[in-house]
Amino acid sequence: MARVFKDDIVVSVDVGTTKICVIIAKRLGNGDVDLLGIGTVPSIGLKKGVVVDINKAVTSIRKAIREAEVMAGTMVEQAYVGIAGGHISSLNSQGIVPIKNGEVSQKDINTVISAAQAVPIPEDQQILHVLPQYFIVDSRDRVQNPLGMHGVRLEAQVHIVVGSVASVQDLVKCCQLAGIKVKDIVLEQLASAEAVLSYDERELGVAVLDIGGGTSDLALYYSGTIRHTRVIPVAGNHFTNDLAVGLHTTINGAERVKQRYGNLFVSPSDIGKQIQVEHVQGNRYQDVALKQVQDILKARAKELLGIVQKEIVQYNLEHFVTSGLVLTGGGSLLDGFRQLASESFGMPARIGYPKSEDQLPELLESPLYATGYGLLLHAMKKEKNNMINNLQGPMTYRVFMRMKSWVSDFF
Repeated sequence: MARVFKDDIVVSVDVGTTKICVIIAKRLGNGDVDLLGIGTVPSIGLKKGVVVDINKAVTSIRKAIREAEVMAGTMVEQAYVGIAGGHISSLNSQGIVPIKNGEVSQKDINTVISAAQAVPIPEDQQILHVLPQYFIVDSRDRVQNPLGMHGVRLEAQVHIVVGSVASVQDLVKCCQLAGIKVKDIVLEQLASAEAVLSYDERELGVAVLDIGGGTSDLALYYSGTIRHTRVIPVAGNHFTNDLAVGLHTTINGAERVKQRYGNLFVSPSDIGKQIQVEHVQGNRYQDVALKQVQDILKARAKELLGIVQKEIVQYNLEHFVTSGLVLTGGGSLLDGFRQLASESFGMPARIGYPKSEDQLPELLESPLYATGYGLLLHAMKKEKNNMINNLQGPMTYRVFMRMKSWVSDFF
């Protein structure tokens, strides 16, 4: 295979705590996408979405890239990379500027967004995304795009996502050492939402919870724009660890139990049923009540949903989730999670599967790959609109150039 990067080839890299997923696709002339290669390998060297061992992380990323390249029959050089982890935080901010010449121009829009993002940021943090939520011209109704409107004052409400400079630098370094140039960094819950949410859900108001291995990523949408994000340090690995501790078994044994017997609601026929579980000391097995497995998993699931509910109440976001909750990511596949979420929130809940107008490969038809496929959709949308960063509307060039500078300066 010759290493030739073609303009019509797009690559996404989902660097997760439990798996690395690389997807290679080709843009078609009619706007569709042809998936060429998929590489998925276990993730080593990451914890809670953050690189903790560069050498091991590089090896994992390189293996996933190679697997995707072999399937695609081509070698790639650059990719869009997802980012998550407990170092990610966000806030909403407002900016106000006078409108030059009485009519809103692109320069006015860029200026008001610059004003909105002028907020104190810790020295070790850096802006990753500035996402416009809405604009107001002369105290009139909120609009999504004020370009060309007449007035004297322009307001903008934006959602700002920031992350640790060191954590992003480590992620970029791993990708570069694995042979991939990072074309852009994308917040993973934005990518997941891109893959699983419908237009109506975004407009009416919805919460999407991507339950990964190390963290769970929350995003709320309303009137077509992002309104709130949060990274929650409770996810699939915590369920596994709880089982390992509660059942006195190994981590691998606990994972097998979760995969085979995990269910948040035990049926009447399973009450009193026993299963055999490997003992933590090895070389022998023990009998464990299936009800005990359910109790352990349900307690952790309730904790996670409780954190989400507390977040929504604390920030007065109830009116942003009128169409319910969408669960995605590998953790959402735990039997009974959707039912528990619906009961806990008193609203509809569903499992989010990647959506496409075309037939997706069977492998991608799972919440496990919502982020990887969403990164690909983001890349396609960005390149189609000739955008520099992941913004649903106008943006400033300086934000992206500043991000490039603190990444390049590190090397």
